Amino acid sequence: MDEKFSRLNQYRSMWVLVFFDLPTETRVERKAANRFRKDLLDDGFGMFQFSIYTRFCASRENADVHTKRTKKNLPKKGKVCIMQITDKQFGMIELFHGRKETAPEAPTQQLELF
Repeated sequence: MDEKFSRLNQYRSMWVLVFFDLPTETRVERKAANRFRKDLLDDGFGMFQFSIYTRFCASRENADVHTKRTKKNLPKKGKVCIMQITDKQFGMIELFHGRKETAPEAPTQQLELF
């Protein structure tokens, strides 16, 4: 792909990040937390950390669809934060495993028909 278009796509492509802190003291709460987590995985999110899930989206409209879907599946209790950032912003993340800096994972390739 032409580098010019690749740079433009970094501002057009989006990442949806979902942060949550859900209660898990009772069986019902654990079931609701697991249901929410499974809904995220079914919608194409990947686990970034234990309570942070991310999803790459080709456009802002696509990110809005997944944000809306996540809102629809919110559990009754707990804190959930949904954030959208551009691919360019996500690319500026600094990741460490211990003291060793590592590169962020590249987004998965998705086939777009239209």
